[in-house]
Amino acid sequence: MPEKHGLELTTTSTSAKRSKSDLVHVQNNQIYRTLKRTSDLDAPIMHLTGHRGDVLSCRFSNNGNHIASASADKMIFLWKASGDTNNYGLLAGHKSAILQLEWSRDSNRIVSCSTDETVALWDAETGEIIKRCRNHKSIVNSCSISKRGQEMIASCGDDGLIHIWDVRQKNPVKTYQDALPLTAITFSNDGGSVFVGGIDNCIKHWDLRTDAVSYTLTGHEDTVTGLRLSPQGDRLLSNSMDNTVRIWDIKPFFVGNTRLEKIFEGAPHGYEKNLLRPCWSPDSDFIAAGSGDRSVVVWNSRSGKIVYKLPGHKGCVNEVDWSESMIVSCSNDKTLFVGELNPTFISFHYLSF
Repeated sequence: MPEKHGLELTTTSTSAKRSKSDLVHVQNNQIYRTLKRTSDLDAPIMHLTGHRGDVLSCRFSNNGNHIASASADKMIFLWKASGDTNNYGLLAGHKSAILQLEWSRDSNRIVSCSTDETVALWDAETGEIIKRCRNHKSIVNSCSISKRGQEMIASCGDDGLIHIWDVRQKNPVKTYQDALPLTAITFSNDGGSVFVGGIDNCIKHWDLRTDAVSYTLTGHEDTVTGLRLSPQGDRLLSNSMDNTVRIWDIKPFFVGNTRLEKIFEGAPHGYEKNLLRPCWSPDSDFIAAGSGDRSVVVWNSRSGKIVYKLPGHKGCVNEVDWSESMIVSCSNDKTLFVGELNPTFISFHYLSF
C-alpha cells in the first residue's frame, strides 16, 4: 500500500450531510424536485486538500472506485471515490512537477509524465514504479495508455518527440519527430494511431502502422492544450489557448468537407496559460472543461449551449474528469472538488429551467 509520509490530507463536505437517498434541487428559494442521490459520497460535494502545489491533473480510475491527482509538488495522491473520499496513498518518485496522469484500463496501474523529462508507470496497489522512460530530451507534457490490444504508452513533449512505449521493452518501439513542441496526446480507440496537438495549433493523426500522418485537424488559432477521445471512440474533444473547445469527427471512413463538428466557448484560459484538459460525460451527451475564471463549464455536446458553470475553486481549473454520476476537478488552488453531476439530472435541468 502506498504510504502517506505524514502529510496532512483532508476531505471536507461543502454542505450539510443529507440522507444518501435524497438530493434537493432549489431554484429561487423554491424546492422543485427531490432526486435520488446518485453516488456513495458522504455529501453531494466533497473538497479534497493536501497537495502543496498546483494540482495539474486528475482522473477517475476506469472502474470508478478511485481518483488520482498529480501536482507541481511532484506527488500523485490516491483517493477513494466514495464515502469520505479518504486519501489512501501517495506516489513519490518524480523529481519535478507532474503535468498529466492516466489510469490503465484495469485500474491497477497509472502512467504519469513530468517536467523532469520522464514518463513513469506505477503500480497503484504498491506505489512502486514499474518502468521509468527517459528518452525525452525536454519537458514531457502529455501521456496516454492504449485502450485495446497490447498495453502501450504514448508520450509527447517540448522536444517535439512522440514516443510509443511497450512496457516490456527498455526503449520506445516507435519514435516520431515534430518540428515544434507538442502539448497533448491520446490513443485512438483501437490503439493503432495517436492524435497529437502542439503549439502549431494543429492536431495530427499519426498512423502507427504506416508511421506517417494520415490527416491533420486544423482550425484552432492557438496552442492545443488537451485531447480526449469520446467513450464511443468516434469523436475527439480538444481544448486550446484560443479559448475554444472543439469536437471532431474521427471516424475512419469520413465523408464530408471538414471533420470539425462543433465549437464551444465560455471557458477562457487564464494568464497562467496552463494545459487545460477537457472531458466527456459517460454518455457523450455533455462535455466539461476547466477555466481560467476558476469555474468548471459544462456544455450540451449537441446544442453547444452551456448548461452549468460550477464554482468553488480559487484558481485556474486545470483538468476535469467524469465517471458515471460524479465529476472531479483540480486547480491551481492546490485542491480538488468531487461532486455529483448526473447526466440524467442535467438533461432534466436543461430542458425544464
